[in-house]
Parts: sequence; structure tokens; C-alpha cells
Amino acid sequence: MTASTAQGTDHSTNPGNRDRDRIRDTNGTRRGFRTFRQGSRRQRLELASMLVGTALLYLWGLGASGWANAFYSAAAQAGAQNWTAWFFGSSDAANSITVDKPPAALWVTGLSVRLFGLNSWSILVPQALMGVATAWILYLAVRRAALPATGNDRMAHRAGLLAAAVLALTPVATLMFRFNNPDALLVLLMTAAAYGVLRAIQEQRMRWLVLAGVFLGMGFLTKQLQVLLVVPGFAFAYLIAAQPKVGKRVMHLLAAAGAMAVSAGWWLAAVELVPAQLRPYIGGSQDNSIMDLTFGYNGFGRLNGDETGSVGGGNGWGQPGLFRMFGAEFGGQIAWLIPSALILGGALLWLGRRAPRTDVVHASVLVWGSWLLVTGLVFSFMAGIIHPYYAVALAPGIAGLTGLGGVLLWQRRSQVSTAAVLALAVVAAGLTANSVLASAPTFLPWLRWIILLGSIAAGAALLVPGGWSSVLVTRTTAGLAIAASLTGPLAYSVATASVPHTGAIVSAGPAVTAGFGPGFGGNRPPRGITRPNAALGGTGAGPAGGPGGGMGGLLDTAAPSSDVVAALQTDAGSYTWAAAVVGSNNAAGYQLATGLPVMAVGGFNGTDPSPTLAQFQQDVTDGKIHYFIASQMMRGDSGSDTATQIAAWVAANYEAQTIGNTTVYSLHG
Repeated sequence: MTASTAQGTDHSTNPGNRDRDRIRDTNGTRRGFRTFRQGSRRQRLELASMLVGTALLYLWGLGASGWANAFYSAAAQAGAQNWTAWFFGSSDAANSITVDKPPAALWVTGLSVRLFGLNSWSILVPQALMGVATAWILYLAVRRAALPATGNDRMAHRAGLLAAAVLALTPVATLMFRFNNPDALLVLLMTAAAYGVLRAIQEQRMRWLVLAGVFLGMGFLTKQLQVLLVVPGFAFAYLIAAQPKVGKRVMHLLAAAGAMAVSAGWWLAAVELVPAQLRPYIGGSQDNSIMDLTFGYNGFGRLNGDETGSVGGGNGWGQPGLFRMFGAEFGGQIAWLIPSALILGGALLWLGRRAPRTDVVHASVLVWGSWLLVTGLVFSFMAGIIHPYYAVALAPGIAGLTGLGGVLLWQRRSQVSTAAVLALAVVAAGLTANSVLASAPTFLPWLRWIILLGSIAAGAALLVPGGWSSVLVTRTTAGLAIAASLTGPLAYSVATASVPHTGAIVSAGPAVTAGFGPGFGGNRPPRGITRPNAALGGTGAGPAGGPGGGMGGLLDTAAPSSDVVAALQTDAGSYTWAAAVVGSNNAAGYQLATGLPVMAVGGFNGTDPSPTLAQFQQDVTDGKIHYFIASQMMRGDSGSDTATQIAAWVAANYEAQTIGNTTVYSLHG
């Protein structure tokens, strides 16, 4: 969509339009963006206000979440204490086992803890800053595309602001940019990669495409194969819209792929080349291999549910289907503007169907639209482990289409067909919000009807012939349309920011009537999980042997008493590990409370063969482990049973004692 098609006017007879033409090139090249970069003081203030508002939303009361996901907080603590643990992403500073993800996100939090000390702010503030950076980069990407299409710097600025606001107010984005899962860094890197691809298309500079490849490679080191979901759309957009001849475009894409491979592959090579005895066990794998983790537990197993050692699968994490993102489990996280974004994106493609192949709006729709469609469909149909917070990966795609499409179509609102599409998008947002809010009937029950009526009113106003002669009517309609579209996500985001979030699985917004929700709706385990295993030292009646968490300590973190902390800290310098306990979340609680390495037997799910029984026995013989802490664990029906063997061996050979309300075994004599 070029400037002339967006305006629907004759530029040759309008001096003002000819002036605007002088600040744009058809493909958005450097001359046009010199003005774009400068902007006006008012625009800079508006952008700054939006980013400050985003920061306040993401930072307000952040410390209330404590360790948030203690699994990753303990790994950040370990990385701050030991550089080997930092490099490999170990759960503990003595390097028994890694987390079940690559360590890029832990590199950030580990350095933050090393610089500012171990506390919730040093762990969570980097995530909030990533959210602000993501909103800013999205603003830049959308504004760059909108400028040559509108020929109007102010309208381009508004498109960028709208996109950034949609992203910032997406409830699951508010959640994850206030939480210490890897998803915050993943979304930042993917958004930066999208910006690089679009800028490479606009400026005909391969270096931006190569930089996008670097960002994607770092995304792989954040959450492995998930980052690849955006790659086909990015490559297709460049192949279709970039100016060089097709052969050169292919070569550029190969260079970007090489950059991606190098930026991810150097760490993979280091893990594979370092002898196993000199590094921690690769958590989440069954054979101590990063490749097994990549293509198995975190790879194809997520698609087909065949994840050895997992605790779900076989639809144990919800029913796959086309409308999964609109159900009670995911809807409040992300669904609000999905229909509107698809409507606006489709309209942009149709209205610009006669635009040149290199049209930057087409390229942008391909980038953001493919991001939304491919990732959304994969999430909808995957049969393996999936959590509601994964949906944050859809937010930039939705926001990009909404910001760009909303403003470009608004500029052509005098055309009946375009006004009808805008009205349809606004009403779709109202209907979706009404449906989402219906799943949380106790949360502001009047709001769903206010939003629905507001969206219908805005849609009707858009269709009034000649209603645009009044500035007041125009501004009122625009404000009503934006309010109807964003009030629901705003309410959910404020609700999300107003309460603490802890544990392995979290959700944005209020409680809903169905779906997993916090703690899987009352700690109901997913299918494929057996009852707590008494062989691990628990009695099977609650958090036996100590303060375990929901689902038998699998997803929540132990909260040790002061007596247990004191016992573990006593003579701790004589041991490599102050204690060993089954499950990473159990271990994280003791480790964060004591500041000492705690061995997570069996990794996150207690199903990794680390350590083996023989290795554990040798560590005990060598005097490396002070205590074994009894615990209660849910476990899956696949993977290694080494943890059960170790717990049974300890119970058979050492005398149990109770410290506080925790059953422990002293292994030192």
C-alpha cells in the first residue's frame, strides 16, 4: 500500500501532498527516514509517556512476587555464585544439573544478581525492562512501515504508538514481563529480529538481515525450537518484498541463516565438546545430551505429546483444537484482539493488492501476520506440554497488525468499504472481550456489556455518512473505538499487576470458570501424572516430609523452616551440596533459603537419570552430600526412575530424623 493508495487522493494537484511525497520514498529509504528519526518534540514526549507508562505497569509492586519462578531464580543464584553454572545454566552452583532450557535468559538474571545481590528486584526488573524495550522496538518497526504508506509522520507515529500500547496491555505480556521465565527475553529477541528483517527490506542492507539472524540464534539459546516458528514468515517476507534480484535475495537469506546458526551453534558446540564429567548434566534429557533436549523434550515432543520424562502429553495439558486460544484457559491471556488483527491484516493486503512487490506494508503484514498465524496454529494443535503463558509469543504479531492496520484504514475511513472493515474490527474486539469476560463472571461483571455497547456504538459511528466533517465527532469516534478495544485487556493487565505471581505455571487476569488456571484449578494434576510417590520419602498425605508445593512439589517450591535452614548451613563448607532432594522446585526452595548448593535429584520432573544411583552412592562415600531431604513428588509415567531408587536406598541405609516438620537423612556418618 503506497502513500497514494492510503490517502485515496491525487497527489499531483495537492501541494501539501507533494511536500509529504518529498519525505518518503516508495520503499521507505534513507531520505524519508531522516525526517522519521527526527520527529517532533510532541511525538517524542508521547512516546516517552507511553514507555514510562509501560514501565510503571510492569514495575509496580514487582517485589511482591518474591522469587516468582523459584526454579529459574535458584539458577540465577547459582550463576551469580559460579561462572560454570552461569555458562551452562545450572540449577546449583556445584553444577549437578542444568535447567531444562538453554541459559540465555539466565545469563541476564545471573549477571543482575551478581551485580545487585540476590533479591526479587534483581531477578524481575530485567524482565520488566525487556518489556519496555520490546514495546519501543515494535513502535519503531510499525512506524517505519507506516511512514511511506501514509506520507504523514504524525499518522505513522500514531500507528507505532497504537501497536506499542496493544502489546503493553496484552494481559499475558503484563504477566511475563513481570516474571522470570525465559519468554520475556524470547519475545524481545523475536521482535528485534522482525525489526531487522523489515529494515533490511526497506533499506536494502543485508547487515540488518544478518543481525536479525543473530537475534533469532540468541532466541534459540533462550527457548530452543520455539523461535523457529517465526522464521518461515520472516524469510518469505524478505524473499517476496526485498528489492535485489531473486538470486541475491536467496544468498542474503542464506547469510542470515548462517548468522543464526553461528549465534546459536557456538554454545551447543561447547556443550557437546566439553566432557560430561566437566560440566553439569543436561536437565530435561534422558542421555545427558543437548540435542536430545532440543529435539525431544523441548522439540517434537511438544508437538506430538511424546515427551519422555514429562508429566503430561496425550492431551494432558488441554484439548488441542483450532479455537484453543479462545477458550477459558488461554482467552484472557491473548484472545482479545486476534480477530481484529486478522481482519485488519487481510484488509491491508486487499487494499494494497496493486501495490509494488516491494511495498513495505505488504512486507509488514507478511511478517506480523505469519508470526500470528503460524505460532497461533502450532500452539492450538500441539499435543505436548503447553501453558497459558506461552501465548505471550503471539502478542507482537497481534500488536503489529493492529497498529498498522488500524491507522492506515482510519486514514481511508471516508471510503464506505474501508469504514465497514474498521467497524467490523472494532465490533469483533467488543464481541471477543464480551466472551472472554464471560469466563470470569465475578470480575467486574458490568464491564463486558459496557465494552460491547461501546464497540457497537463506535462501529455505527464509523458507518455514518458525512460524519467526518466534525473534528469533535472524529476524535470521539476514534477514542471510543480504542477504548472499546483496549479496556478489557487493560482491566486484565491491571488485575495481573496488582497481585503476586509465583510458581512454575502462572496465568494473567482473574480466576476463570474453566481451564487450568493457577495451580490447575485447585491443584488438579494433568492427565498422565501418577499420585505422589511414597518411595521418595513422603507419606502420601499432603506435603509429607516437609513443606512441598502443589502437585506434590512438582510445580511449587518448598518453604523450609528456620530449623531446617540452620541445619543445612551448619558445617556447610565441608560439603559440595548442603542437601539433595528430588525435583528442581523442591531443591530451589532450600537453595534460595540457605544460599547453598542443593542437588536436584532427577531434575525438574524427577525423571532425569541424574545422578545415577551409583553416582549418588559415590558422592555420599566421598562426603559431598550432607543431607537427603524426603519429599513428596508427582511424577510422570515415563523417564528414569533413578530418583525413586536413590530415595529407597537412602531410606534403607540411613536413619530418618525430623527437623521442624521436615524428614531428613544425615548422610555424613
